[in-house]
Amino acid sequence: MHDLNESTAIVTGGARGIGLSLARALAENGARVGLVDILQDVESAATDLTRHTGKESLGIQADVRDPDAIDAAFSTITDELGVPDILITSAGITIWGDSIDVTPADWQTVIDINLSGTFYAAQSFGRRLLPTGRPGSAIFISSMSGRIVNVPQFQASYNASKAAVSHLGKSLAVEWAGAGIRVNCLEPGYTLSDMTRQFMDANPELARLWTSMIPSERMGEPQDLVGAALFLASQESAYITGQSIVIDGGYTAI
Repeated sequence: MHDLNESTAIVTGGARGIGLSLARALAENGARVGLVDILQDVESAATDLTRHTGKESLGIQADVRDPDAIDAAFSTITDELGVPDILITSAGITIWGDSIDVTPADWQTVIDINLSGTFYAAQSFGRRLLPTGRPGSAIFISSMSGRIVNVPQFQASYNASKAAVSHLGKSLAVEWAGAGIRVNCLEPGYTLSDMTRQFMDANPELARLWTSMIPSERMGEPQDLVGAALFLASQESAYITGQSIVIDGGYTAI
């Protein structure tokens, strides 16, 4: 259904977790994939991706907070794999804490990675795709936390940053609609990425509490995002832009 054989995709935060899961799905459906991540594992992740899917992949280590580094990474991927027409922004972080105690440095780190990092990636994507006149699709990984407040943990910086990511998606969707470049968001609920699993193993009581609040009675898996991501990446969703899809097992419905 999702023929991406003529496409080049870039996935930020692609070395593991949700980003890598979505990158694998794109490659399995024919796309060449560039992975960008601050982790050194990004190069080996791209090598494994090529070995398992047979599609050309490239991994580049870069910090999404650095616009020059991101632009350079996109240039290298474009030179090696072609002009990207699919973007998934999956790099993200959360720092918990009572708001009166949050340091300026911690606040800025969350905003810089989650919001600014998404914008810098989208900016680099648009700079390369817009001049070609070709259509494309950007998919921002936001969060249900952009529309609700999670409990019992306090994470004002994360919630605010994800609300901003979702609105950034709408803003760019309107700006780029005439060029045929669509921008949409996925807003996952509690999802068992590699990082989340480590935290849950260390805090089993919190894991049980979160799960008890989900109508589907389980945490999400990165694979739960694949169907929606492939749909939005493909031309099957050619008339869908500026939208956010919540994938949370019903959490925000109650």
